[in-house]
Amino acid sequence: MAAEVSEQLSTLLPDVFRALDLTGVFLNGVLGGTIARQRRFDLAGFVILAIVSALGGGMLRDTLLQAGTPLALTDPFYLGTAMSGALVAFLVPLGGRWWSRTFLVGDALVLGCWAATGSTKALAAGLGLLPAVMLGVITAVGGGMIRDVVVGQPPVIFGGNTLYATSAVLASLVVIGMYRIGEETLGMGLAIVVGAGLSIVAHWRQWSLPYAPTVQLPNLRPRWRRGGAVAAGRRIGAEAAVAVRPERAAG
Repeated sequence: MAAEVSEQLSTLLPDVFRALDLTGVFLNGVLGGTIARQRRFDLAGFVILAIVSALGGGMLRDTLLQAGTPLALTDPFYLGTAMSGALVAFLVPLGGRWWSRTFLVGDALVLGCWAATGSTKALAAGLGLLPAVMLGVITAVGGGMIRDVVVGQPPVIFGGNTLYATSAVLASLVVIGMYRIGEETLGMGLAIVVGAGLSIVAHWRQWSLPYAPTVQLPNLRPRWRRGGAVAAGRRIGAEAAVAVRPERAAG
């Protein structure tokens, strides 16, 4: 009985992951279109920002892996879903509490899925732990980074927001650990739970990474040496002034 359930889950979960993947493409396409509306872009701007936001991370990952043509260009559902998100944002001005909550939950689930997908592909290509984590994070946040650069603003993951890249890192570590023991499918599911859970809780509790502290190092030189340096500087300045005066008189 347990073996049958496990087999059914193994058959069902890839479809669930694909559905989450396409849901993330749609949501980030809508988000790109929403930013295009805020910037008063035309329809071309909506489409370009939607594609960059929804597919940029995966395309960047596949390009770095050099594993052939990026999936977003070979599977027509990806480009079509991203452009559908752009069209929705173009026709409907989205906003308000319901949109924020819906996007938060959906994006959190997709974050874990994309981080797990990027790390799994890196491991399948024979890469180590750190490259797998890096590609997992790139898959999850790369599209948003490219989108922000395109519109001329610092990427939001660099500060001023709740934990996002950190959630992608933890999701990547989960799927890497499960991949090493041969439980890749279960690892994908756990990564989604961990990534989404941390992202939602961080947003609720307003957790964020610390900023660099502003620290002024004390002057550790002895006071008598500091006084000697000041006197030497004054003496050099006086000698330079004396050397310049004859030249001015001659002129």
